[in-house]
Amino acid sequence: MRELYIGRKEAEGEEGNKYRFDYYILIDQVTVEGDFFCESYGIKILSPDTREAAEIPNITVSISRIDDLAERMLRNGVSPVTARDVVEDWL
Repeated sequence: MRELYIGRKEAEGEEGNKYRFDYYILIDQVTVEGDFFCESYGIKILSPDTREAAEIPNITVSISRIDDLAERMLRNGVSPVTARDVVEDWL
């Protein structure tokens, strides 16, 4: 599996705590009908401060859809804790 770095979001919580999250697109190959392969895309969010991470592989085979999801998650500062819920709502 490969990772494509998308960007970092820095935010401040209600109590004044500062958070940093790094966003990645996960790229994997899946087998479809024997010898046919296609790329499958997922999301990874990592907090470099706490080392907390969320990896959600195989969300879609569409690069435009995963780009849209990754940009939305980055823009809104989705954390590793809430990542799976956001992806499920997006699907």
